[in-house]
Amino acid sequence: MAERQLEATKAAAQFQKRWFAELRRRVFDERAPYALQADVPFELFDLLDVPAVSNQWWAALVAAKRQAPAFLDAMAADGLHAGLCRYCSLGYASTRYRDIEAPWGGLPPPRLLCARLTCDCIHRVFSLWAEEFGAELVEIDHPGASVLPPRWWELGRYRWRELVEPHRLAFVVAALEALVERLEAVSGRRLDRGALRQRLERVNAQEEIFDEVRRLIATAPEAPVRMTEQISNVMAAQWVRGTEWALAHARAFRDEVDSRVAAGIAAYPGERGRLMWVGAGLWHDTDFYTAFEASHGAVFVWSMYLAFGPDGLDDPVAALASRTASFNEYLHNPPWAGEWIVAQAREHRIDAALVLRPRSMKPSGTGRLFIERALEEAGIPVLPIEADVVDARAWDPQAARAAVRSFLDDRGIR
Repeated sequence: MAERQLEATKAAAQFQKRWFAELRRRVFDERAPYALQADVPFELFDLLDVPAVSNQWWAALVAAKRQAPAFLDAMAADGLHAGLCRYCSLGYASTRYRDIEAPWGGLPPPRLLCARLTCDCIHRVFSLWAEEFGAELVEIDHPGASVLPPRWWELGRYRWRELVEPHRLAFVVAALEALVERLEAVSGRRLDRGALRQRLERVNAQEEIFDEVRRLIATAPEAPVRMTEQISNVMAAQWVRGTEWALAHARAFRDEVDSRVAAGIAAYPGERGRLMWVGAGLWHDTDFYTAFEASHGAVFVWSMYLAFGPDGLDDPVAALASRTASFNEYLHNPPWAGEWIVAQAREHRIDAALVLRPRSMKPSGTGRLFIERALEEAGIPVLPIEADVVDARAWDPQAARAAVRSFLDDRGIR
C-alpha cells in the first residue's frame, strides 16, 4: 500500500474511525431509531438527529470485511442476483441471510428506509428490504431532464434554477418535504430551517474549497497529491458535509496541497503521464491507482469525487432538491456526463482515461460506453476496465495491471 503523503489524510482516517464508532454505538449498541438510505441528502437526517446508514457505505463495509462472496453466492443460489447490482443489493443480502456472519452482528431493524430511485434495481432492493424488516419505505423518484444547455455544469454551480426545469424542481421539493415530515415523526423534533440554511452555507464553503484543490491539481506542473488521497480527504468530509469539522478539514487539506504546489512537491516526481479514473472507486484494490508510477511515470490525477460543486441558497430545500434532481445526469447519464468528463479531462491535461465497466453491465446497454466514445472523440485514449467494486472475485489484479501497462506502452507513456 502506498504511503500517506499528507497529514490531512491521516487526520481524515482518525476522524472516520471516531465517526464509525459513534454510529455503531448509537445504531448497534443503543438501538436508537435510525434510517437506512441511499442517495438522499444526509443534512436532513443529521439536523433531525436521526442516524442514517448509507446502503453504499454498508456494502463497502461488508466487502472490506471479506464477507461479500458468501452473501452474493446465497443470492445467486436463491435466484435473486440476476439483474440486481451487487453494490446496491449486497446490504439487503446481509439482512436476508442471517445464518451468514455480517459486520457488527448485522443491521438491527430500522425505523425507516429511504431511497432515491437512481437505477433500475434500487426500487426492487429497497422494497424487499422494507418487507424483510417490516419497516416503512419512503422513495424519492428521479424526474428526467428534457433540456440540456451548452456547458450545463457552469449553470449547475450557481444558476441551478436555469438548469433544473421548474416542474422537476417542484416535484423533488415536495418529495423532500414529505421526507422531512417522516423524519420529524421518527425523531419527535421539528426541522430548524435556519439551521438548514447555515448548514448548507457551510456545505457550499466546503465545496468551494474543494474546487480550489481541484484547480491546484489541474494546473500544477506535476500532480501534488495522489488520487487515493484526494478521495480519502474528500469523502471523510462529504459524509458529514457542512459540519464545522468538515469545513475545517477542507481548509486544512487545501492549505497542505497549496503548500506542496508552492514548494514543487509532486506525488510522484518525474510524472510522465496523467490518468483519469471514470466510475466508482475500486475499493478492494486501491493499490491499483499507484501501480504504474514507477514503471511508466503514470499518475492518476482525476476522479469524480473531488469535482462536486456548490449551489446558491435563496431557498435551502430547493437547493437540496436541485442537487437531488440532477445528480444522476451529472455523473452517469448521456450526454450530460460525457460532455462534463471531457471538459474535466481537458482542464486536467489528461493523457489517457480508464473507464470502469461494472461486471453486471449488459453488453447491449449504454453503460459507460457513451463516456468512452466522448473521450475518444476528444482525442483522449480510453481503456475499459471490467470490475465489480465490491466483489473481489471478479477481479484479476495481475491481468488488469498487465493490460494497463500494455495500453500505456501503446500510447507512448513510458
